[in-house]
Amino acid sequence: MQNTTLCYLEHQHQYLMLLRNKKKHDINKQKWIGIGGHLLEKETPDECVQREFTEETGLTLLDYKLRGLVTFISDEYETVQMWLYTASKFEGELKPCDEGELHWIDIDNIQSLNLWEGDLKFLELIKKPTPFFTMKLSYQGERLVEYKVQFH
Repeated sequence: MQNTTLCYLEHQHQYLMLLRNKKKHDINKQKWIGIGGHLLEKETPDECVQREFTEETGLTLLDYKLRGLVTFISDEYETVQMWLYTASKFEGELKPCDEGELHWIDIDNIQSLNLWEGDLKFLELIKKPTPFFTMKLSYQGERLVEYKVQFH
């Protein structure tokens, strides 16, 4: 099982989003996602989200909050557990990302992007002050076939 982080940085009612369009073999090719990546050996999710955010954007998160743990099940890929964060304060200058194009997207327009279907489920939850949650998203190919959420 892989462990990853993902963070949605909010600023002026927009999220910083990444259009994954630069890597050849990318499960997220041509999809819009938040900022994150894989945990390194001996790294905590908090350390990973900070490192990945700075590596991919040039920005340093000044605050962030763990909102949920999402488990992705697929008939094509290894299971992934994703530590989901939100943040609203940062410093630094935005730099180009070698994995895709970074854009500030109005939160009300997120659903019109090319997203994984399950991403819409957790994006709806993080727009509100919901309690910590665990979520299971099961896919057959790119089709969401099961969705479960539990609040803690």
